Amino acid sequence: MEKTYTVSVFTENSIGMMNRITIIFTRRHLNIDSITASESEIKGVFRYTIVLRTSREQVDKVVGQLEKLIDVFKAFVHEDSEIVHQEIALYKIRTETLTNGDVEKVIREHHARILTVDPKFMVIEKTGHVEETQLLFENLQPYGVLEFVRSGRVAVTKPMKELSAYLEEL
Repeated sequence: MEKTYTVSVFTENSIGMMNRITIIFTRRHLNIDSITASESEIKGVFRYTIVLRTSREQVDKVVGQLEKLIDVFKAFVHEDSEIVHQEIALYKIRTETLTNGDVEKVIREHHARILTVDPKFMVIEKTGHVEETQLLFENLQPYGVLEFVRSGRVAVTKPMKELSAYLEEL
């Protein structure tokens, strides 16, 4: 049965690391819904957060393959109930749509905020889950969305064991 899983991969920061990670998913014909990379809480250790829909068996096999890569310290698989996660979305719409107050109402209802207002356009930011950012996009469509972009998922785990503890075990 397919479910959404979040895979966290902790690595050294080396050239081509993202390619080596993603090729493992490609070989297994798995589509990555989103991927983000950033430095972790430990200096020199980078974290890739990968979201995909597949079976538990497939994701466990992928994690096993990831951990065999040189420069990968540890990889974890999490279900949505085991993590706290968010995404950020930016929406660019024409400034002239502000005149009737309806756009401001939509922004307030979705707990979004205006980042910048230019004479020709404004940029709105919304942080939340995919469903929330998508709903705001759909509600802004009648006002003419000029551009829309959504980041990949960023997530932290609910269990309290820290990465440093796993690294010490290794």
